[in-house]
Amino acid sequence: MSTTEIACHSTPEQAGLRVETIPFDQIPQQTRLFLDYLHDPTALRRFYPEAVRFHYEVSQRRDHVLANHKSDRSTVCDALEQMNRKWVASEKTLANIRRLREPDCIAVVSGQQAGLFTGPLYTIYKALSAVKLAECMSQRGIKSVPVFWIATEDHDFPEVATAEIINRDCVLSSVSVPAEVHPDGLPVGRVVLDETIETSIQSLLAALPKTEFSDDLEKLLRAAYQPGRKFGDAFAQMMTALIGEQGLILLDPLDPQLKQVAAPLYADAARRAHDIALAIVNRSHELEEAGYHAQVAPSENSFPLFWHDDNGARHALTRNEHGKYQAKGPGQAPDPGAPSRAARLGSGGEGGLDSNAEFTADELAEWALREPDRFSPNVTLRAVVQDFLLPTIAYYCGAAEIAYFAQTAEVYRILDRPATPILHRASLTLVEKHTWRSLDRYGIRLVDFFGGADHVLARVVKEYLGKETSEAFDHTTRSFNNELDDLQEQLRRVDPTLAEALEKGRRKINYQIDGLRTRFNRAQVGRDEAVHRQIERAFDLLYPGKALQERHINITSLLARHGRYVIDWIYNAIELESNDHEVVYL
Repeated sequence: MSTTEIACHSTPEQAGLRVETIPFDQIPQQTRLFLDYLHDPTALRRFYPEAVRFHYEVSQRRDHVLANHKSDRSTVCDALEQMNRKWVASEKTLANIRRLREPDCIAVVSGQQAGLFTGPLYTIYKALSAVKLAECMSQRGIKSVPVFWIATEDHDFPEVATAEIINRDCVLSSVSVPAEVHPDGLPVGRVVLDETIETSIQSLLAALPKTEFSDDLEKLLRAAYQPGRKFGDAFAQMMTALIGEQGLILLDPLDPQLKQVAAPLYADAARRAHDIALAIVNRSHELEEAGYHAQVAPSENSFPLFWHDDNGARHALTRNEHGKYQAKGPGQAPDPGAPSRAARLGSGGEGGLDSNAEFTADELAEWALREPDRFSPNVTLRAVVQDFLLPTIAYYCGAAEIAYFAQTAEVYRILDRPATPILHRASLTLVEKHTWRSLDRYGIRLVDFFGGADHVLARVVKEYLGKETSEAFDHTTRSFNNELDDLQEQLRRVDPTLAEALEKGRRKINYQIDGLRTRFNRAQVGRDEAVHRQIERAFDLLYPGKALQERHINITSLLARHGRYVIDWIYNAIELESNDHEVVYL
């Protein structure tokens, strides 16, 4: 391996990490579309026109991306520099922004909602996946920078207002900010934190174990999350503190300068709104006919942009029977003394939107050009805006976003934009030493948790607590079924209906034996409180809520126990060439 390609070929083992991999088809709740995409994205080019099989193939698109990137780099980078300096960016991040100003530089992009204290672990994994590929490409002589798109325009506050942690008792716990700080409909990024954030931080610190890293964690949290600061800014500052030294550039799409750059695309999307809606409906049908699911519920009357009122709250627009667009549900009441709708549109107006007012697509397009900060893209347009602003060579995302892109590809096509190759982000379960020692003792692996608590209890009892009785259950079941097999064959020769009756009886008896075995396993584990507690904790640590750890646990759980070293461990654990889930033993 060339020493200049460390990021391209580094493995967890080189960093001293023990790793096991699990193919996603062994993990519950995966969709067929996601599994087929992981197996061979190029076989799905009907839905993903720029799909690549391997991460190193995206560099072949470099010239195509650069030729189609028409946005003003200078304005975009001015905005990026201003916002990243506000978030106390590292010199490496600022150097990457200067690099992005150069016309031959491309961006490796990922993104996520602005979750409390950075949200679930996969937010960190997304960012570091982009960092690692950008470094890999740079080492190969392709000028690249990592960019993280903060989904500040999203308005689903309950989805980002809670951070889940493993508390000092090794039990799943959570900390939230009150819903009252979020005015209805306001984009998450514009929510202003109040004094209650102090209580949230104190609750978090009190729940986590007190360690040599606690003081640093408290400084990190209090520097980022302060009363009077916007939710999106707090998220960005904490992400910068954790990953900024890796050169990650963060991007807030609510920025007015970026809105101005995106205005022509907003206008184009508004004019083509009905074409976009119909195309997504048709694509959704194509997906379903191919045996897949449509991630976005399609509607031929949808509009690709949300409209924001004077208070910043966003409103969906829908096409009516006259072919015009109006607010979906109650709108902002217009000022009785304000000019007419036409006058408001003509002058830029006070921005009121009556729920009964209706607009042509062209009128909305003109409005978007004049006041782009009044609009934000919906889920089908968001990525197109991202790749209009940035020279995106690849986008790292998870299973749900991969499904979105099967529909979004049609929006790229209609707006004459090159679709972006989608790469699956790193997916990890981090197992701390005290946990993996318990798992090794009982012969348990992460895959055992997928079968549920009774399956794990059976393994523990069989390997550790009640081996003799477990063997007796196995022997009884095996012997009983062997004898029934012989009897069933004899009955079949006499009267097949008797054999069928015996089979029904066999199923009932086996069901009763399995029930007794489960009750025995629970009773045996219940007698050993230490073992029972270890299993419960392992579920909280590794498979909380019957979902992968990365979808629940917040990075502060690990920062409290290991300090910021854990960020380097995660980076080292990421294998660009792997599409499997990695179990990393710390």
